[in-house]
Amino acid sequence: MTSTSPIDAQPDAQSAPAAGIRRIVLTGFMGSGKSTVGPLVAGRLGWSFVDVDDVIVAETGIAITDFFARYGETAFRDREHATIARLGTGDALVLALGGGAIEHVATRDALLNSPGTLLVHLEVKLNTALARCRGTEDSRPVLADQANLERRYEKRLPLYRTAHLSIPADALTPEEVADAVLAAMRER
Repeated sequence: MTSTSPIDAQPDAQSAPAAGIRRIVLTGFMGSGKSTVGPLVAGRLGWSFVDVDDVIVAETGIAITDFFARYGETAFRDREHATIARLGTGDALVLALGGGAIEHVATRDALLNSPGTLLVHLEVKLNTALARCRGTEDSRPVLADQANLERRYEKRLPLYRTAHLSIPADALTPEEVADAVLAAMRER
């Protein structure tokens, strides 16, 4: 998708959810805007916003980078999956996932097949993500792993695109992305 208009957000007919959306889940690579757009969407709907990474930090008392260093990525992804499974059934909720959550097959399947869930991919090019995340290497373990960054992006992109909806967000303001999410929700 090359257009950047909020109207150009394209639903994926194969994975369209049932009517009656009760929760919106935002996925995408780091820097795609999940934690910025999520509160905007939630505020406009009068719903709650939850960032999964913030919940994990609050529950474990460990920063994400420290969790990765102490226990490894596999342990983090398992913890992340359990947190998403617990939170992902709430109503009147906008949930922002960590960038790698989509790699966990059970997480992805649950979000795609959960009645009332609209899984939205905020798509940005890798150079956009890097520009937006510049200076946060200390708090983003994947960003700190420069040697594998492009490979991770390329691996995740087709998984993100399995979402019910992908919104090209490179050139949009957070408000425009929120508008596109809400417009797609109304069309369901």
